[in-house]
Amino acid sequence: MRYPILIEEGSDNAAFGVVVPDLPGCFSAGDTLDEAMEAAREAAAAWIDAALDAGVDIPAPSRLADARSLPGYEGWSVGIIELDPALFDDSIERVNITLPKRVLRRLDDLAAARHQSRGAFIAELTMHKR
Repeated sequence: MRYPILIEEGSDNAAFGVVVPDLPGCFSAGDTLDEAMEAAREAAAAWIDAALDAGVDIPAPSRLADARSLPGYEGWSVGIIELDPALFDDSIERVNITLPKRVLRRLDDLAAARHQSRGAFIAELTMHKR
């Protein structure tokens, strides 16, 4: 999926600033244009991940012409970041993992104490704030 970005050009004394206007509050910066673009991709991925965790709908990308005409960004360049569609995929996937029996037993005991399945417990562990 491609999202338009707005880029404020950097200088010797200031970083490049990047805003993803379709994702409210999503912005980043970098000392070079390449660093700023990569930081924008990372910020957008984190924004989408947090929104999915919170049950918030992910806005569709706007048209470049719409991004170009946003008030307050006169003189900024317009670009595109491409996001991996897997970021938006909340479908269930079966996985096979290998663990020592003692670790698996401990995992199952912890899950049982929370009245959860093994899979639900693992998912909960990974969804906690980092």
